[in-house]
Amino acid sequence: MRYAVISDIHGNLQALEIVLNDIATKGVDAILCLGDVVGYGPDPNECITTLQTHRILTLAGNHDWAVIGRLDLDYFNPLAREAILWTRRVLSPEGRAFLESLSLEHRFGDLLAVHGSPRNPIEEYVLDGNTALANFLSSDFQICLIGHSHIPGAFVYTEKEKVSFHQLPVGSPFPLSSGARYILNGGSVGQPRDGDPRASYLILDLTLRTATLVRLDYPVQQTQQRMLQAGLPWPLAERLAYGL
Repeated sequence: MRYAVISDIHGNLQALEIVLNDIATKGVDAILCLGDVVGYGPDPNECITTLQTHRILTLAGNHDWAVIGRLDLDYFNPLAREAILWTRRVLSPEGRAFLESLSLEHRFGDLLAVHGSPRNPIEEYVLDGNTALANFLSSDFQICLIGHSHIPGAFVYTEKEKVSFHQLPVGSPFPLSSGARYILNGGSVGQPRDGDPRASYLILDLTLRTATLVRLDYPVQQTQQRMLQAGLPWPLAERLAYGL
């Protein structure tokens, strides 16, 4: 089985379209979306419609929950709150129904997919070894796919080495040993935060047992212009150019 794993689109239609066009050339069996379809970006309804058109299995993220009122806005910084309130105003009834329908996790045998973490699918960030270890010990999976932090990478757990973190090389398969367990993050489609402004996603090949990070240029300025035309805060648009 060969999956394309996307996450954290955040209403960025230009990035999403570039990524889906690239995925169409990769011969995948299915596409998984790990949540945060909306928030920050100018095209929440269009991104939702695109996922529905492609019949992409999509999970709930914290911004998705916040937009439909399932998460307290005090959880977010002022700029994020402003974008969430804007998204609430423009979200269509069909878009809201889609967000309300999203599950928190999905399992495929030993493969687990969530937005945040196995312990807390909506809110927890997995950014360090101690947090990763707690999540390895909290749930039974061999590979867990996460988003939320917008930072690509792999936490690897073995009985001997415990937990180590590995950067995923762009375009080169990262081997997945049958004797280890993994938490994999493919980064963000619509708002990368690792200093690289290119859209990011993951190809997971369970037959070859590899994970490959893909980075793609997209028309950042078009997204920025649409954000400003919509009245979204300038700092949210500016950060896209720097991957921050």
